[in-house]
Amino acid sequence: MDGEGPIHKHDRPVPAYSWYALGVLFVVYMVNFIDRQILSILANDIKADLNLTDAQLGFLYGTAFAIFYALFGIPLGRLADGWNRTRLLALGLTLWSFMTALSGLARNGAMLAAARVGVGVGEATASPSAYSLIADWFPQRLRATAIGIYSAGLFVGSGLSLLIGGTIVEAWNRTWPDGGPCGLVGWQAAFLAVGLPGLLLAFWVYSLREPVRGASEGMPSRGDPRAWPNFVGEVMEIVPPFTFYGAARRGPRARTVNLVAAAVLALAATLLSATLGNPEQMWFVAIGSYAVFSWACSLRVKDEPTFQLTWRTPAFVGVVLAYAVVSYTGYTVSYWAAPYAERTFGLSKIELGWMIGAPAALGGFLGVIGGGWLADRCHRLHESGRLWVVFGGLLGPIPLVLIGYRTADANTFFACSFLLQFATSSAMGASAAATQALVLPHMRGTATAIFFLGATLIGLAFGPFTAGLVSEMTGNLGSGVIANLAVVPFGVAALVVAIRTYPAAEASRIDRAAASGGELSFA
Repeated sequence: MDGEGPIHKHDRPVPAYSWYALGVLFVVYMVNFIDRQILSILANDIKADLNLTDAQLGFLYGTAFAIFYALFGIPLGRLADGWNRTRLLALGLTLWSFMTALSGLARNGAMLAAARVGVGVGEATASPSAYSLIADWFPQRLRATAIGIYSAGLFVGSGLSLLIGGTIVEAWNRTWPDGGPCGLVGWQAAFLAVGLPGLLLAFWVYSLREPVRGASEGMPSRGDPRAWPNFVGEVMEIVPPFTFYGAARRGPRARTVNLVAAAVLALAATLLSATLGNPEQMWFVAIGSYAVFSWACSLRVKDEPTFQLTWRTPAFVGVVLAYAVVSYTGYTVSYWAAPYAERTFGLSKIELGWMIGAPAALGGFLGVIGGGWLADRCHRLHESGRLWVVFGGLLGPIPLVLIGYRTADANTFFACSFLLQFATSSAMGASAAATQALVLPHMRGTATAIFFLGATLIGLAFGPFTAGLVSEMTGNLGSGVIANLAVVPFGVAALVVAIRTYPAAEASRIDRAAASGGELSFA
């Protein structure tokens, strides 16, 4: 049994509306990553105009976005567990599209960083809402496939961002070489061009019907009438300095633990800033880590069942960490591939779009669809079968990075870039579906937010930045990308733990949640 009720329901056809709605979510995620990833093709122009370093570019792409994406993903994930998910997604799409357009008005690195923070907050609504919706639109036997189709929007959007961004920049600068209307240059026009259409797309998302939460598994549950007040409370638990007051309300011991954590992270940020420079990176990460720690402590008190099935489940944490390492490599190569090729091979932005963007879109699409399909097939063979697919995302990039970022031949680099997108994307649907199966229906939004904490706080916040930092130290961007492979063994170790403990964790989820006390659903 897959936990979906009587066996005759297992093969029930999926309604056509579910596939239609999944197509809309695919478009949303595609726009999501066009808005997020367009910074890659614009990186060298932004670096020159705003006088930035590679490490600062990595910070803008990764950390400035990732920290607030991760932090707000937590309360927004909780909101998705209790409120109308299609409306929440429409609101988030409106916010991130507006902030992407606003990026085009930036005149310095600080303004661009502030806009990227806004993009991160808006995009934090996407996957918690989408994953929860998909779990109610599709039975478990098809979830990895459905999540794979949704996730394909990531890679199509990433590839299109290079094509669209490169075309706009070159056409704009050719038409107005000294700056166009309002003094805008090509990279600023590109931000405006990709941000504004998302405001119209939000109306389409708003029109989607909200499915019954948990019905696909025979555990229907109502929404939470206090979803928004609880959301505000969650924000207060995760945004410093309110986090300290939240800990103080839980008692002297919680207050002391919170203060010690804050002191340790502040000391680490101070020492790393003095050693490596880039204080904005170090302090953003320290604040984000402190906020997540504070929220996890709060979750343990407020919602012990969800805490037990996520943070206290080795299989869940192992999947999160393994996919974080996949993301560490994936975000590194997806961001730095275009700037590296532009510097190394002297290609135009349009050429980069066609030779890197288009193949990357295809490679990512094939990888995430194929990986999702293979994960579902493996799941039929063994309870932890989905996780076997994640090994490809961890180990596959190693030879491709070593060859691609050492070769002097552009075609070899392009081939490796295509295969890298295929390898890193193959693990996404498998990892996401595996984590969703370890929690109860009303916990899915929160589980998704935690799942993406690893991908963002580890993969996105550190991958592009550390590659840029090593590039600054060595004068070789290729060396920076290659150095990031050092984290792969940690991902393999986490995945081995997850595979060994997964079957028991999935089989015992209801019993463990009940044993921890508290309400198991909103019903």
